[in-house]
Amino acid sequence: MQKGIIAKKIGMTQIFDDNGKVIPVTVVEAGPCVVVQVKTVENDGYAAVQLGYGDKKAARVNKPMKGHFDKANAGYKRTLKEFRLDNCDLEAGSLVKADTFAVGDIVDVSGTSKGKGFQGAIKRHNQHRLKETHGTGPVHRQAGSMGACSSPSRIYKGKGMAGHMGAEKVTVQNLEVVKVDAENNLIAIKGAIPGPKGGIVTIVDSVKA
Repeated sequence: MQKGIIAKKIGMTQIFDDNGKVIPVTVVEAGPCVVVQVKTVENDGYAAVQLGYGDKKAARVNKPMKGHFDKANAGYKRTLKEFRLDNCDLEAGSLVKADTFAVGDIVDVSGTSKGKGFQGAIKRHNQHRLKETHGTGPVHRQAGSMGACSSPSRIYKGKGMAGHMGAEKVTVQNLEVVKVDAENNLIAIKGAIPGPKGGIVTIVDSVKA
């Protein structure tokens, strides 16, 4: 991984390329992020950079975190994320802005998906409904057969059942950076990314590109 940044999802729109083709994009406010800590192999056993994003009132920061921020002279930040960056020349207190990425870069975007609450098997696992006749009621949207009877006398792990849906970490890979507005710290990424408007995401170099 060579580059990474913390961003806030603004919303989706569309832009036109030079040939007049419509490109659906998600606009994110990328940074500015401040380097709060630089981890090294000698001191921490691995190399990484800790970035902070979004200001926070001093009254809402506890003493240990206040000392952590003061050491880097980075101000008090709401979100902290760690990136395993290779050949990193960043120092504590320096800024990482949207121009870290350029048009044409292929990135992976990670975020927390929208929470759907408790959902049934049809919505959660895309299962089929049951027949609406011949004694399958009164609920036709419940899960079907749970498996064998006397053996193994239990439900196998991984069975698609009703339960909590969404609100989990999701990564969308191989998305293209279509436009970068360094002055306003905005990046337009082709396609959709996880989470609601205002949600926090991380953008890094694609691991498969």
